[in-house]
Amino acid sequence: MSRIPTTPGARRTARTARTAVAALTAGATALVLASAAAPGGAAVATGSSAGRSAVRADVRPAVAGPRMARVLTAPITTAQCVATYAIHCYSPLQYRTAYNLSPLYSRGITGRGRTIVIVDSYGSPTIQNDLQVFDKQWGLPDTKVDVVKYGNVPPFDPSNSDMTGWAGETTLDVEYAHSIAPGAKIVLVETPVSETEGTTGLPEMMNAEQSLINKGVGDVISQSFGATENTFPGFDQGNTSSLTNLRYAFKDAYAHGVTVLAASGDNGATDAQANGVDLYDQRVDSWPSSDPLVTSVGGTELNLDQQGNRLSPDTVWNDGYGAGGGGVSGVFSRPWYQNGVRKVVGAHRGTPDISMSAAVDGAAWTYQSYDPAHVGWGLVGGTSEATPIFSGIVALADQLAGHRLGLINPALYGLSYLPSRLSGEVDVTTGDNSYGGVTGYTAGKGYDLASGLGTIDGNAFVHALAFTG
Repeated sequence: MSRIPTTPGARRTARTARTAVAALTAGATALVLASAAAPGGAAVATGSSAGRSAVRADVRPAVAGPRMARVLTAPITTAQCVATYAIHCYSPLQYRTAYNLSPLYSRGITGRGRTIVIVDSYGSPTIQNDLQVFDKQWGLPDTKVDVVKYGNVPPFDPSNSDMTGWAGETTLDVEYAHSIAPGAKIVLVETPVSETEGTTGLPEMMNAEQSLINKGVGDVISQSFGATENTFPGFDQGNTSSLTNLRYAFKDAYAHGVTVLAASGDNGATDAQANGVDLYDQRVDSWPSSDPLVTSVGGTELNLDQQGNRLSPDTVWNDGYGAGGGGVSGVFSRPWYQNGVRKVVGAHRGTPDISMSAAVDGAAWTYQSYDPAHVGWGLVGGTSEATPIFSGIVALADQLAGHRLGLINPALYGLSYLPSRLSGEVDVTTGDNSYGGVTGYTAGKGYDLASGLGTIDGNAFVHALAFTG
């Protein structure tokens, strides 16, 4: 864990590998940031360099989760975050306003009758309690989290940094999927092996997903994890079977009309870094985000007032703590639904498809108590935030449509030909995802490899998506 000076110049020099969680020391003058060993979607500033060992820890720091000296006993306002810590912080209510979801809620479109499946290694032993505290703070309706332990999940150990990292990821995933689709059922699937770079942990996750799909459980699956394509065995020799052999869950989801989402990553156009150094090939995508049967969710940075109103248009997430993942796959060729953007993606699958809030300078409040020594409120950012938020959006559209929408990518690209007021897709035209010395991609008019098709106006988008399915 590192204390980062709160001056913007110093703050923006910070770098981290993969996932991290930020918390604020009560009454302190510094932002306390702890890097996390959780999967591919959250991000923050730098963590302890000592944590970058073990479990392929050249990529994934082992100092995990919200293990701060102290956490806040209650959230503070956006203005207080900016004045004290030099970052913006947002509540779920601000995100709901920013994405214009109130018209849907007023009509009873809350995700009722739909199920969001969230997959995380180990899970969190306190997720039900933590969600209840979270809901009470923001006036959200309570719900019961259906926890499914797939396989022999080991007992939770709060002194195990890998487990606390995943518990932080679990907390973020559940709290923000629920906050966007408060009427949807949440099924949390806990798996027994930690996902790291390469294949480790992924077979257990794919088996768990396939098992639930075959039982008819789940309308949308949210995956805030990923492994860089070229860390899979055989990639360097041109053999991608170790990756493609894991696609069975997604093929099953496609056959059953289940929507599958995945975080695009937090290191811009390269997906694996440590200490700001690119560890693998530049511009190599992360799987499952790169899979053509999966919707890849990238990251944006929002500038909101305390009510959630936009003060300026969204830009590509690139705030010094991380950058939205995006680029072209080294495994998958261009799917047919991207033929209209072939000039951008070339012959390869391009990511992301759509982007939502992910910036650490715009981080989300979460409540956690899985470590009894560190109970309270912290801040999290990354495409691990963007993905569960978007899973809630899909659940709303599923309810409005009256059925599962399945693979939504063809609809996303088809809607891009309509005016924004009809499609609900809002182009993101500023920013880039260069990061860690790796030149990334620049946002512009239309589809790009920094923000995909852009972001959304939730009310218009949910209606448009529902009626295309």
